[in-house]
Amino acid sequence: MLEVTGIPTVEDIEKVFPSKERLKIGPVVVMECFQNIPCNPCYTACKTGAIKEFEDINDLPTVDQSLCNGCGLCISNCPGLSIMVVDMTYSEEEALIKIPYEFLPLPEIGETVKGLDREGKVVCEVKVVKVLRGKSLDKTPIISLAVDKEYVKIVRNIRLGE
Repeated sequence: MLEVTGIPTVEDIEKVFPSKERLKIGPVVVMECFQNIPCNPCYTACKTGAIKEFEDINDLPTVDQSLCNGCGLCISNCPGLSIMVVDMTYSEEEALIKIPYEFLPLPEIGETVKGLDREGKVVCEVKVVKVLRGKSLDKTPIISLAVDKEYVKIVRNIRLGE
């Protein structure tokens, strides 16, 4: 289905999502990279060694989740916007997700916005916790969102306003 619609299936997401056990430890990267293309900025951005060196530049990224601290350096370096960080330990009811966001205006901290699924459909409301702009203009901003835990595998973008 991905080849036809460009939208990963639930099964695709399950394959790349960290285990429940790993999610209980703290923030961790989720690599939604599904196609072999020549790319490796995530590897070069990773300071902890969690993203392993590619044998072939066309390989999909491999993550040692035990080394990932959820810093998110890889997020803004991914040209495909395929990386997010999930922190299920954020609170009892909510997870924190860090996602790339390339639209203007940027959301405001504390703002409640519409959480969108991978098709762009509204699924819930989320709260903007942090907005991180890179020091250089070529870095994609990263927004941190408080999301009800039941939607953590579903929300992948936001929409501002009505």
